[in-house]
Amino acid sequence: MRRRYPPRGRVEEPYKVNGKITARQIRLVGDNVTVGIYSVSEGIKIAQDQGLDLVEISPKADPPVCKVIDYSKFKYDQKKKQKEIKAKASKTVIKEIRFGPNTDDHDFNFKLKHAKNFLEDGAKVKAYVQFRGRAIVYKDRGEILLLKFAQALEEYAKVEQLPKLEGKRMFLFLAPKVAKK
Repeated sequence: MRRRYPPRGRVEEPYKVNGKITARQIRLVGDNVTVGIYSVSEGIKIAQDQGLDLVEISPKADPPVCKVIDYSKFKYDQKKKQKEIKAKASKTVIKEIRFGPNTDDHDFNFKLKHAKNFLEDGAKVKAYVQFRGRAIVYKDRGEILLLKFAQALEEYAKVEQLPKLEGKRMFLFLAPKVAKK
């Protein structure tokens, strides 16, 4: 038995336009239109007289709300709004910092300095201790190291997740504190 797939390239319209509106009666809104309840055929006639389209804006309302607008311009504006929303959404960057269970003070301070820079730039920091071989018996050292790391970055970051062991890695997540102005 062959599978039937929807046709490629064609995207279903999100709004019903003109003849595709199935309701018997509609609430008509728009510029240069007397707001009220009309039949679909009356609404289409009013829209065509103005050289515009009848678009079902709110299908769940009772009766459905339809607007007299230029549909192609309406679609263009919707796309533009979506693009703006997407552009304004900030993408979270996660920077990783790796320690061993026996990390010396100099290495610790070096990595601490990098973490401060990452947090000041607005990135999240994922610090982890990698246990190799039998070093897993020093889990407590790793936890102490991560807590010391979080405490040193207290004024720059807040702890999102306390140290947690997964396999041979112990993780700590830090998020930048929002700067107060």
